Amino acid sequence: MNKVILSGNLTRDVELKFTASGKGLARMSIAVQRPFAKDKADFFNLVAWEKQAEFCHRYLKKGSGVIVEGRLETDNYEKDGVKHYSTNIQVERIEFAGRKKDEEPPANDAFDENYDNDDNLPF
Repeated sequence: MNKVILSGNLTRDVELKFTASGKGLARMSIAVQRPFAKDKADFFNLVAWEKQAEFCHRYLKKGSGVIVEGRLETDNYEKDGVKHYSTNIQVERIEFAGRKKDEEPPANDAFDENYDNDDNLPF
């Protein structure tokens, strides 16, 4: 079984690219605090594909808190005669997990328009 679950914050904005066949590919990285060493974190590269890649690019940014579920994948390639190795988390599922103190919550215009005060709430 190859299953990874991480909770942390994105360390950079999501980079969205498209393959030659038109598939969306998003690259990002996450910092995960070590449980017993609050001044240390581990950093992991994440890769999301297609609609999930576009979702990440649209709604996530540096500092966003996320929970990621995926699988660990290693790869190698040769460039200029030198062999390179990489390890990535292939994202299968990603969710919002809070936000930094100075970050505004995502706007939900439909909710704001329909329920601008407590008198209009349906419950």
